[in-house]
Amino acid sequence: MVDVRAFGGPTALIEFGGLRFLTDPTFDEPGDYPLPRGDFLTKTAPAAITPDELGPVDVVLLSHDQHPDNLDHSGRRLLSQVPLTLTTTSGAGRLGGAARGLEPWASVDLDRPGGGSLTVTAVPARHGPEGSEPLVGDVIGFVLSGDGLPTVYVSGDNASLDLVKQIAGRFGPVDTAVLFAGAVRAAWLDNALLTIDSAQAAEAAIILGARQIVPVHHDSWAHFTEGRELLAEAFAKADLTDRVHWPTPHS
Repeated sequence: MVDVRAFGGPTALIEFGGLRFLTDPTFDEPGDYPLPRGDFLTKTAPAAITPDELGPVDVVLLSHDQHPDNLDHSGRRLLSQVPLTLTTTSGAGRLGGAARGLEPWASVDLDRPGGGSLTVTAVPARHGPEGSEPLVGDVIGFVLSGDGLPTVYVSGDNASLDLVKQIAGRFGPVDTAVLFAGAVRAAWLDNALLTIDSAQAAEAAIILGARQIVPVHHDSWAHFTEGRELLAEAFAKADLTDRVHWPTPHS
């Protein structure tokens, strides 16, 4: 199985093909973090690791840069130390530096330390109901693949199972699905989901045929409405418990 370690919120380290991939870096302390529209998100727990303790990172997989629970101040500083950040095309324009934007279904080949290469493909994600894109901004997920390697899906902040079905049609079954859950809801969108809820996380895993399920983005922030307990219940109801990996910083 692919080695995945989670540090709180959406931030996880994936060891794949000899490279170290970090998802949506968030290392700031608990507190209130403002949003562009004037309100704020509240972080409730510190990250389980500091950037200095993390060690070298080869690639950051950044689903989007607009929200502080996906990229915070410490995360932005970290980007300047990482050789490559893959993200949305609009995000790459805002971030500059080593950020490279990918449209959905576009891919990039990366050299592996021991020779050969692996592929990172950007896959579509929608951070809310259909039509919410102008309000929430662009988001992408990622698929990691390569000859002789398992396939890893990283959902990013996605609320659409229809998009998961499209991704499964191209890449499924996958070895590992890193699912951003948390059942985030927006009052300003009639309480619509901005990320999948627990039942949808289980359904997404089934759609993908995932052999290993790694739930992230369900703790450390007050706006996550469903956490580990409800996720575990949903996976148990779908008879998926033996596939679920609850990663720790040292797992």
